[in-house]
Formats: sequence, structure tokens, C-alpha cells
Amino acid sequence: MTLSISPLDTRLSDLLRSSGRLRGIFNGIPSPALVEMCAFAGFDFLIIDNEHGSAGIESTENMLRAARACQLPVVVRCLEQDIARTLDIGAGALQIPMVNTAAQAAALVQRVKYPLPPGAVGISGQRGSAFSTRAAGYGAFGGPAHTQRSNQDVALVVMVETPEGVANAAAIAAVPGVDAVFVGPNDLAHSMGFENRFHEAPVQAAIERTLRAVAAAGKCPGVLALSPADEDRYAEWGARYFATVTTAIITRALKEAAQGGRKPMSY
Repeated sequence: MTLSISPLDTRLSDLLRSSGRLRGIFNGIPSPALVEMCAFAGFDFLIIDNEHGSAGIESTENMLRAARACQLPVVVRCLEQDIARTLDIGAGALQIPMVNTAAQAAALVQRVKYPLPPGAVGISGQRGSAFSTRAAGYGAFGGPAHTQRSNQDVALVVMVETPEGVANAAAIAAVPGVDAVFVGPNDLAHSMGFENRFHEAPVQAAIERTLRAVAAAGKCPGVLALSPADEDRYAEWGARYFATVTTAIITRALKEAAQGGRKPMSY
């Protein structure tokens, strides 16, 4: 029997082009079991957080396997120096932090796309080609078909997290090969001098400006949304790609289990 299912899950690119809301979750805990739990809970996608999380390349690969097995689309948030290896282990979408200019976004597109032969349709990039990787099924799904599929369907999400990024949001979103622009409220608030208080009016105004600019450019606007009220507010500004955080949910649930219904202890 020959398997016909590629390890590379590229469904997120179509989801980002759809018109409905997408609800996902950041996970920085290196646990395939937790990935499965998020799938069984019903999230539309999961973001493996390798900017702030503790996963190495091997545990990331195993989380991608768990997600593929339970049919959960996955994005990997990674640093620029980790793009090549993250793509080769089978990430079908990347989310790159701290993108401030259109030129920086265009350079990221080059690192995500393979070179194309003369006359081929699509964006030609500079990604190194190897078909022995998990992304290509260790050779089972390699060759020109893998190159074409990767270039067409591996999604790139860039993050706006500074006033410079906000000012350039429209230009960043207009870059061919950028599929979505995600606002990081916490970093944006810090960069604006508000520490973690991203609900302050000036920060919210910057978020609104960014989301509306991305939507006007025809790309998918995304943002961290830790409550239904936040999600609804950001949706009014054009956002469709929302994410919460596993650690916040787990810590809150553990606290409720530990303290719920109990009287404070006196010593």
C-alpha cells in the first residue's frame, strides 16, 4: 500500500482567504498531547509558539505530526533564522514577529518561496531545496510538484508590533506573498510606552488603524483576542484571524479548580 497523504498541511492558506472568523490558539508548551487537546476542543488552527515557547526543532516536528493526525491546521511562529528548518520539518504556515517595513516582508517572502524556472507562474524565491525532508515526505512527495505546492500554499503571516509597523501596515499587507498581518497588542503597547496595558485608548487606536489598513489591502487581518468582547471589537475593525493562549486558559482553569468554592485560609 502506498500512502497518498502528504505530511505537509497547507489548508491554512485557504482559510485565510475565506470570509469567516478563524479562532485559534498560541501554544508554547512542547506537548503533542496538548496539540491534540486543542484539536478535540474545536479550534480552527493552532500556533506553535517558537518565539516565546520552549520547543526545539524535534518537539516541533512531533507537534506537527500530532496536528496532522488530528487534522488541525498549524502555524509555527518562529524567528527569522529558523525559517528554513521550520519549513523543512513540515510547517504549512509561518508567523514571523516584528515586521516593520514592506522591504522586510518582501525579504521574508523570498525565504519562504522556492526558486522557479524561467516562465513559471508565481513568486520565485530563494528557499533552499531538499526533497529528503519531512515536508516533502522524505522524497515521497518531492520534485517540482512539491515546489509548486509549497510556493502556492505555504502561508506567511507577518506580525506588526511597533509604531513603525503600524505606520507601514498598508504597504506590508500589499506585499505579494504575504497572506495575513497579525497585530501583537502586548509588544505594541510596550513599544508605545504603555507596558502591557494594550487596552489603553492610543494602543487600541493603533490596532484599529492596522486592522483596517490590512483589510483594505485585501489581506487577512489578525490579532490576539483574549475575550469574546475583544474578538467582537476587533472583528468590527476587520479582523478575522483571532488567537488566544493555552497557558492563560490552563492557568485560569487550574486556579478555579484549586480555589473554587473554598474559603480563604487564615494562618
